Amino acid sequence: MSVTPIDLFASTLQLHEGGTIHAGKRPLDSDEDGWQLTAFHAKTGADVHAGHWEVHPEAEEVVSCLIGKIRLYLRPERPGQQEEEIRLTAGTAAIVPRGRWHRIELDIPSNIMAVTLPRGSRLEKRTEA
Repeated sequence: MSVTPIDLFASTLQLHEGGTIHAGKRPLDSDEDGWQLTAFHAKTGADVHAGHWEVHPEAEEVVSCLIGKIRLYLRPERPGQQEEEIRLTAGTAAIVPRGRWHRIELDIPSNIMAVTLPRGSRLEKRTEA
């Protein structure tokens, strides 16, 4: 088997349970087995679906700011609570708990990497308070 470079910003890596890794063009089927590693350039809020909450019911998610500055928000678990804000700068990451709704906002254009088990992931339009 030959080893060739993979453009992480054009591909998604699927880390299969059996120990194999598959690089595929986006978007991959979110019902495939195994973990998914995605890296992307984010220039505007649309690139991080800032108007939506996202949840991954099957696993935690690592969200990493590779270059730039972003804010990761966790939706309140109970009514009346405030969103939790986590500021991420270049080279930092946060672990979003399994089943926790979250979203990203950009402070400046950024490169972001996320790793999660995508099965059952959902988006929900954000409503302003």
